[in-house]
Amino acid sequence: MKALRTLTAVLALGLCFVSAAFAAPKAITVASDATWPPMEFVDANKKIVGFDIDFMTAVAKEAGLQVTFKNTAWDGIFAGVEAGQYDAIISSVTITPERQAKYDFTNPYVQIGQILVVPKAEKGSKIADLKGKKVGAQIGTTGAMEVKKVAGVELKTYDEVGLAFEDMAAGRIAGVVCDEPTAITYALQKKEYSSKFKIVGKSFTKEAYGIVVKKGNKDLVAQLNKGIAAVQKKKIDVQLKKKWQLK
Repeated sequence: MKALRTLTAVLALGLCFVSAAFAAPKAITVASDATWPPMEFVDANKKIVGFDIDFMTAVAKEAGLQVTFKNTAWDGIFAGVEAGQYDAIISSVTITPERQAKYDFTNPYVQIGQILVVPKAEKGSKIADLKGKKVGAQIGTTGAMEVKKVAGVELKTYDEVGLAFEDMAAGRIAGVVCDEPTAITYALQKKEYSSKFKIVGKSFTKEAYGIVVKKGNKDLVAQLNKGIAAVQKKKIDVQLKKKWQLK
């Protein structure tokens, strides 16, 4: 009986530690790879801005949280949330089964798709039309995954999507695949590229963004989902989409 009581006490203590480890916080640090306009990027004043930043700020306010943003390179952003370097990620992260197996996600907050950008002289209108050529995408993104699916096309990956567009302007690659809002920013709105590039076809995937949280942190997911629901009910997200020219 004593052994049973001791075991019960140990298990109870262990549950307390787990509960404390994932207790609902009052302040959180959120990572974002600020290289993906108009969703997240660094402005002329070296400040992280964008739709995701405004959206997360609104969600945190509705959830009763203080939020601090941390500019974090994409290639290490997931490892950082696993290691506890920050509490969450908002960085145009598509919810996929593979990612859901490793991390917890909030409810979706934006629907987007991948799209192809090419030089204006290019006749192809889809990735398969670029067989024998190189197509760029940011490493580890769903855009890169889509290029990999097409036989005969060589994928060239970049740490930042802006470097892919630089390479295409220099004639080193024949196309870039990325999320439609980012494609619009680079191909149509940037003065240095608007006369050189064009978006071809329509978005060819259906994806949803979610906020990423360390696996098992259900309290924070619930808190953020509460904030997302409030933001959507008040249509704050609709106002932000207009501000950042999202569809």
